[in-house]
Amino acid sequence: MKRIILAFAVSVMMIANMAAQTMPTAKQIIDNYVSAVGGRQKLESVKTLSMKNTINAMGMEFEGKTIKKDNKYKSTQDVMGQEWVQIFDGEKGYANQMGQKVDFPADQIAKLKTAKVMEALGLDPTKIKTVEKQQLDGKDYYLLTSDDSKYYFDVATGLLYKTDSAKGGTTINKYTDVDGIKFFEEMTMDMGGQEINVKNSEIKINPPISDDEFKL
Repeated sequence: MKRIILAFAVSVMMIANMAAQTMPTAKQIIDNYVSAVGGRQKLESVKTLSMKNTINAMGMEFEGKTIKKDNKYKSTQDVMGQEWVQIFDGEKGYANQMGQKVDFPADQIAKLKTAKVMEALGLDPTKIKTVEKQQLDGKDYYLLTSDDSKYYFDVATGLLYKTDSAKGGTTINKYTDVDGIKFFEEMTMDMGGQEINVKNSEIKINPPISDDEFKL
């Protein structure tokens, strides 16, 4: 009987080891994602970026624009005739909505300081705590979990499908290809139970953008 139990235990350990060996590391999954969206060299060549944003929320549609340069960014939306702005100059930033200006909190600033023009390059595998494999709607995904976020990558394509955090989640519904780089084209955001649909268009790689655009 002891031999049977021992043999069973060994078999379970072998199966577990085989499963661990077939599960890629966080670095491998992130590297595969970077390759899937265009490759590290091509992504690192993007120094500036601009795109038009169309946002649908609460039955209304808003038009806006986002520009990026290094770790700086500016996002503007026309909301019922008023301009809503989020801006970060590389060191500090704020959101200005309906005439109310709110400085970014320290934790958000810390993240923005290390941000990249191409977000895929900003994913740090050393901050991933666990790697799992899960099914969503009949498809397989690798789930990477950090202290404050979850990232779902499509096993078949390597592309990021979904992110979740305490502040909300984003589902990427469609990618578009611009000069050999895949960008988010359509996505759905869950902000405190409020569904927001975003469509990006007129994506321009390396347009001339002055640092003056990001002056606070």
